[in-house]
Amino acid sequence: MIIEYIQEKNSHIRIHSIEADTFRPYGRVLTQYDFSPLIRYMEENIQIPTEGNIYVASDEQMERMDVFDQLQQAFYGEMPIQIGYCNGKNSTLNGLEYHKASEINVAVTDLVLLLGKVQDIDQNQYESKKVEAFYIPKGTAVELYGTTLHFAPCKVEAEGFKAVVILPRETNLGIESRDRQQGEDQLLFAKNKWLLVHPSRKVLVERGAHIGIIGENIEIK
Repeated sequence: MIIEYIQEKNSHIRIHSIEADTFRPYGRVLTQYDFSPLIRYMEENIQIPTEGNIYVASDEQMERMDVFDQLQQAFYGEMPIQIGYCNGKNSTLNGLEYHKASEINVAVTDLVLLLGKVQDIDQNQYESKKVEAFYIPKGTAVELYGTTLHFAPCKVEAEGFKAVVILPRETNLGIESRDRQQGEDQLLFAKNKWLLVHPSRKVLVERGAHIGIIGENIEIK
């Protein structure tokens, strides 16, 4: 099995199945919607960058598909949503973010998600040793609850990863000011996006992200 192969290469961290009870505090697998048109579009039209990651919050072509209306009306209770994607070569934790709403990830390729719990943030600090890793098989859609810390997926193949990302509309877009000095406000990095980063992730530190991850910057090999 692929999960066993990934585990053999990553003895430093347990790789969990999303079918295990371990995943239940973080989210659930979604089976009641047909995500296949989104997956097919991503496979045929959207490429993995040659280096780094690319995140697009809203893709007009995907938002014209039937599943967009189904999710907006039913899953998100008629709240405006966006369908975009995150593709790349990432293999490290780098940061952890959360939103005040659920996020849907659809694995277009096999990938691993590094997840944590908002409840484990203490004075705007989070210990990376508390992170748990989950293998998401290609074609699987998962809901990540609003209390789930997450960030870009990690690749399990040299080519990289592809994932559809579905969120309330305008999530992750820019905000007017981050001049906030109190408590959780220090973590607000973009609209509906609270973020802690590892000190080694200089590109985000330089953009004003809060350094809040203590310990190893976990890598998936």
